Amino acid sequence: MLRVMRVLALNPYHGGSHAAFIDGWATHSRHTFTTLTLPAHHWKWRMRHAAATFAGELNAKPPETLEALDAVWCTSMLDLAAFYGLAPAAVRGLPAVVYFHENQLTYPTRQEDAGGRDQHFAITHLTSALAAAQRGGGVWWNSAFHRDGFLAAARKLLKKMPGRELDHAPDTIESASRVLHPGVDVESLRSRHTGPEVPAPRGAGQEKKPLHVLWVARWEHDKDPDAFFAALKKLKKRGVPFRLSVVGESFERVPECFTVAKKRFADEIVHWGYQPTREAYRAVLRGADVVLSTARHEFFGLAVVEAMAAGCFPVLPKRLAYPEVFGDRAEFFYDGTPDGLAGRLTELAGRGLPMDRAAVSRGVERYAWPSAAAALDEALDEAVGG
Repeated sequence: MLRVMRVLALNPYHGGSHAAFIDGWATHSRHTFTTLTLPAHHWKWRMRHAAATFAGELNAKPPETLEALDAVWCTSMLDLAAFYGLAPAAVRGLPAVVYFHENQLTYPTRQEDAGGRDQHFAITHLTSALAAAQRGGGVWWNSAFHRDGFLAAARKLLKKMPGRELDHAPDTIESASRVLHPGVDVESLRSRHTGPEVPAPRGAGQEKKPLHVLWVARWEHDKDPDAFFAALKKLKKRGVPFRLSVVGESFERVPECFTVAKKRFADEIVHWGYQPTREAYRAVLRGADVVLSTARHEFFGLAVVEAMAAGCFPVLPKRLAYPEVFGDRAEFFYDGTPDGLAGRLTELAGRGLPMDRAAVSRGVERYAWPSAAAALDEALDEAVGG
């Protein structure tokens, strides 16, 4: 009989893919979860204080409630080594698993970050992974691309340090590493319910439906929105009709290209901005034809998987984690340049999509939460001796 473990889950940045992961796993897992979270803003401060804050919450609980726990799970936003130093004795003795959605060793810096990368956060990620590896748990990654990039960057960083005391760390982390893709609620995304009728934009032709293209990434520099809008500008100059939905999360500093694009493509825009509800977001995905990416940084591509689950055909640069996640399907990829993207969209607008929505959705069934949760449960069993 399979063991049911009691997991203390710590999520210092409970929003977006981080929240979706732990909520989805807890919903579909055979294990039980006690989850402590913090709001998803001011990520640097979250990384600095979350260890002390969570430890303080646990120290205030009756000791007998903590003695029933079997394992700690956290994201890489937690300073795990500091947490172990501050946590109650009953928790300090537990094995831990740290899950890397992202990391600060390889995340691209902005041009305006004149000081360059803050290596203190990179070292925190390194010591958190080391703490999990050394305490009988494990280090989990959302893709092999992510794991390999982190380890290479860690070895390179440590060579620049004045001492060799941590040179062993990447090897220790690598030996405790495992790739476990996140899950997606495929069934709810492929639902036949599409919400209210989506109006055609002004100037759209009546005889042939224009290609409806979709942006689902964060409105940040690492997703290279300049390249995305440059490709659409080329498409419009060629006279290729299209409709446009630009969704995804935005923050305080939004690249200027979004303001320019909202005016330039006013006649093509169907949806613009972060959607107020999950169902509204799903409706946008179901109403679009093609999901595009121009990313310069992507460790998995969860939003693209969600769009594909809803039936959107992907047009992706053949780089980063995309070939690993979406397989050797030449029709999914373009050469990674604005010219290449514009050319691929022109081709799709003229010839039509190479597969129907149901076939696209079936292509990401392996990421459905029932399968993903089972794999995570099994990995946790192996990691902590269940």
